[in-house]
Amino acid sequence: MYYSAYQLTIASELPLPELVQVNGTQTDVTIRFDNVAENGLADGEQLGPFLWAAPNTLWLQVPNVARFLVRNGNEIIIDPADGIDDDSIRVFLLGSAFGALLFQRGLLVIHGNAVRIGDECLICVGPSGAGKSTLAAAFMQRGFDVLADDVVPVNDAGLALPGFPRIKLWQDAAEQFEIVTDDLRRIRPEMNKFNLPVNGVVQQALPIRWIYILGSDHIDEITFEAINGMAKFLPLQNNTYRAKFLHGMQLKPQHLSMCGKLASKIRLSRLTRPKLGFTANAMVDAILKDIEVNP
Repeated sequence: MYYSAYQLTIASELPLPELVQVNGTQTDVTIRFDNVAENGLADGEQLGPFLWAAPNTLWLQVPNVARFLVRNGNEIIIDPADGIDDDSIRVFLLGSAFGALLFQRGLLVIHGNAVRIGDECLICVGPSGAGKSTLAAAFMQRGFDVLADDVVPVNDAGLALPGFPRIKLWQDAAEQFEIVTDDLRRIRPEMNKFNLPVNGVVQQALPIRWIYILGSDHIDEITFEAINGMAKFLPLQNNTYRAKFLHGMQLKPQHLSMCGKLASKIRLSRLTRPKLGFTANAMVDAILKDIEVNP
């Protein structure tokens, strides 16, 4: 089966219902099942107990799920554990494995959610639990297009590439937006987290104009702090998706160069919200007002 994501045509032996299915054409990426070595890469560097890397190659084991071999920016090999379900494989395939593949294709990969604002886009970044996907869902309910969820690849020109047409949303966040989850796919059978289809599929890459770093504190209102000049550089590094992958694949110099280029093009701000007593819609209002003041 053939799919489209990140402006790539993907041929996959594993069904990928989260992606847009397309007719078979020239293939950019192949995903297939095969044996993957059990003990890492003979010519690679061990980065962790279940992670090895070499130039243009990454080996990843997710215990009791699968081993993945990602190489040359055009191939992902899956060696699944006995009896594992496809949904569990897809969680790590569409996350860590695809993140490595995008690095291999020369892209800067940001851990965040991208939302279209006119002919440009904003990206919200922050640690797990900061509310990135919840905020993206709030923007979508207000009529804005979601460009990418969780993994945002950026090319050398500072354009964000459109990703998978879904948002991963926890049950409590869905309830906040009165979204019924009965017919939504769980991202894994045992998790109360769901694949929420986006309203419209964005086809073109968009220039990144704003990046907001989400955080919380014991304050009374939503606040913004602009980050300027060289101070932009470190937050971009800190919010790179699976930055550990870069070292073993010898992509760190390229990554630093791309962070510098992107820093020169964007407006970067730290958004701090109250720990309690706020809503995602209030954050959308605050961000849109900030964008109006700081176009």
